[in-house]
Amino acid sequence: MATPKKGRSASAQSKPGRSLALILIAIAALTGGMFASGHTKPRLGIDLAGGTSITLEAVPEAGNEAAINKTNMDTAVSIMERRVNGLGVSEAEVQTQGRDNIIVNIPKGTNSEQARKQVGTTAKLYFRPVIATEVSGGGAASPSPSPTGSPSDKPSGKATDKPEATDKGSASPSASPTTQGRAVTDALKADATPSASASDKAKASPSPSASDGAAADANKLQEQYTKLDCTNAKTRSAVGDGIKASQPTLACGKNSQGQWQKYILGPAEVDGTDVDKAKAVLNTQSGAGWTVTMDFTDGGGKKFADITGKLAKNQSPQNQFAIVLDGDVVSDPYVRQALTGGNAEISGNFTQQSAQDLANMLSYGALPLTFREDSVSTVTAALGGDQLRAGLIAGAIGLALVVIYLLLYYRGLAFIAILSLLVSAALTYTIMALLGPTINFALNLPAVCGAIVAIGITADSFIVYFERVRDEIREGRSLRPAVERAWPRARRTILVSDFVSFLAAAVLFIVTVGKVQGFAFTLGLTTLLDVVVVFLFTKPLLTLMARRPFFANGHKWSGLDPKSLGAKPPLRRTRRPAAPVDTKEA
Repeated sequence: MATPKKGRSASAQSKPGRSLALILIAIAALTGGMFASGHTKPRLGIDLAGGTSITLEAVPEAGNEAAINKTNMDTAVSIMERRVNGLGVSEAEVQTQGRDNIIVNIPKGTNSEQARKQVGTTAKLYFRPVIATEVSGGGAASPSPSPTGSPSDKPSGKATDKPEATDKGSASPSASPTTQGRAVTDALKADATPSASASDKAKASPSPSASDGAAADANKLQEQYTKLDCTNAKTRSAVGDGIKASQPTLACGKNSQGQWQKYILGPAEVDGTDVDKAKAVLNTQSGAGWTVTMDFTDGGGKKFADITGKLAKNQSPQNQFAIVLDGDVVSDPYVRQALTGGNAEISGNFTQQSAQDLANMLSYGALPLTFREDSVSTVTAALGGDQLRAGLIAGAIGLALVVIYLLLYYRGLAFIAILSLLVSAALTYTIMALLGPTINFALNLPAVCGAIVAIGITADSFIVYFERVRDEIREGRSLRPAVERAWPRARRTILVSDFVSFLAAAVLFIVTVGKVQGFAFTLGLTTLLDVVVVFLFTKPLLTLMARRPFFANGHKWSGLDPKSLGAKPPLRRTRRPAAPVDTKEA
């Protein structure tokens, strides 16, 4: 009788308990992690649990109404999708509605307020020279690292905000308001032509009318600066409205003590489009904590080197520049030398969340259009709940039919199949529950459909293996050799079948968006788990059961009865008769 090959298959036959112990330990660990995290249920998508729906309306800029077109709207949708997904909201929906509206649906359980702040913001980042600054409410103050962050100087060419330099370049506390006002006015006049260099400005001889106009604008801005109260939220929100990047502006920001400071800033020298990429990094070497690193484009690196070079030479009233994000000063570092490395590291009192928020906005750039929030509404899950119940009922009916079929056709083998389905279900449930807080995976209706389809894929793997074993028994082999001989053939078929299913799920996940991705993700996950369950549970369990008399002796209810399967007589090896030898002498 044929015997199984020695080596890997023989080892699997003799020690199947190891594989069973491994998968049971994995289930126990996942279940423990699920309860320890406090997330004992999968997070539901907006169609099942409800959520927030935000309607954004594109606002045309004066004289540029043609900017609201399909290309810019599609670009805005793409950027918003990346922003929301950057927050971990994997099941959010972003789509256009009509000519100038975008609908953003955010599932319940995510930080909808945070998403509202990021999804439609223009994320305009500017690097502006600081002309004057003081604590809002009176008293000149030297800027310090703001709660949002400040660039950090390193040998590679990065800006710095060192506490010992806080008094350098700021308005002198002993300076009189009149003297300070004249200095600010002179600086604003010097910045009236931002495209010109310092030497060009010195040589320029503007007409009296142009000079008078610049002086009037400077005086007006100085008056607004004197009256500005950044502690007033309403006043603060209106600062800088309608100011172009090429013009001086007022701004507000907080220092490290939590005090509001007001600024007069010169024309922007570098903008957000000059930032190539940004990411949040935990800097443990310098002790700076969470930081945001920025890499500039080639052109942006040159601009950044120019502005830091000018500031280092005191070509501005202060050797200091402000990083302005959407009108708010998030940092105001000093500069001692030109920074030519083409990168910067924003550091300060960052938390992990604030660093990731800033990096997310900088990485995904500015929207091509300006949007205003038209409406925000809460989405109920009444319809989705009904559909979920209907889907679960359909899944239960399908599972019941599969179990009935296994019991009628495979009898005792159905016990192994049902246990395998339970193990697969336990792994799927615990992993989905853990993926909610980990990557913000949300279970929506298509994802439920993917899980239901996976029942058939998993059952198909069992059937392939069982039929291979039964084929070996039909050829006259006993159960234990049949289990081992059938495994290599069944294994190839299962792997090929699951690979095709996983490939289809991966392609579907890549080329689609929104809810369809939930179906693809669940289908791919359950396909991978099918391989794990078959290799580490179904096959080892059948190897153990083959040693039990109920299965080994081919009980009629075992599903492996040789008589009912029409088995041939036991296989025996035969030898060919030896060729006759002619002993006659020639």
